[in-house]
Amino acid sequence: MTAFLTGLGISALAVFVAEMGDKTQLVAMSLATRYRALTVILGITAATAVVHIASVFIAEVLGASLPTDWITLVAGIAFLVFGAWTLRGDEMSAKDEERAASRRIKSAFVTVFTVFFIAELGDKTMLTTIAVGTQHDWFPVWIGSTAGMVAADAIAIAVGAVLGKKLPEKAIRIGAAALFFVAGAVMVGQGALMLLG
Repeated sequence: MTAFLTGLGISALAVFVAEMGDKTQLVAMSLATRYRALTVILGITAATAVVHIASVFIAEVLGASLPTDWITLVAGIAFLVFGAWTLRGDEMSAKDEERAASRRIKSAFVTVFTVFFIAELGDKTMLTTIAVGTQHDWFPVWIGSTAGMVAADAIAIAVGAVLGKKLPEKAIRIGAAALFFVAGAVMVGQGALMLLG
């Protein structure tokens, strides 16, 4: 039981600290300006659980080897696309909105899950989870790293939800797009540097 609690505590703390100020925390904040906080937290929790189970699997089976250069580069390009898409906005007619009303929660969850999943691939919290997973049992590391990530992102979601109520939609769209562009540019730069270095 001590080994379980140690792995749980170390992974939760390590990932919580790694996530503070990270691009995925900014993504969580941005998503919370567009979608309900509960939808964002559920999407982030699901995406984090999937990415971190893969991380502990990598730590268990393959050790610490991971082609982060290509993953980071592709994720960065995806973020640039998300930024352009966000900046363009989604125009819907009244009929389209009526048709989409029943699917809104489900599609918001899928959007949050997909965006966050891509953002988390090759991220420092994924690498932190792998590093901790090489030293502790996979199950407590998976649970702890997921809990640490969700706790750190809950702070950003709360801030994003408050900002979203006070800012006009155009400002939110431009701000969200800017966050995606910055995160995408940083990830493309990191991936290119890793490939060249």
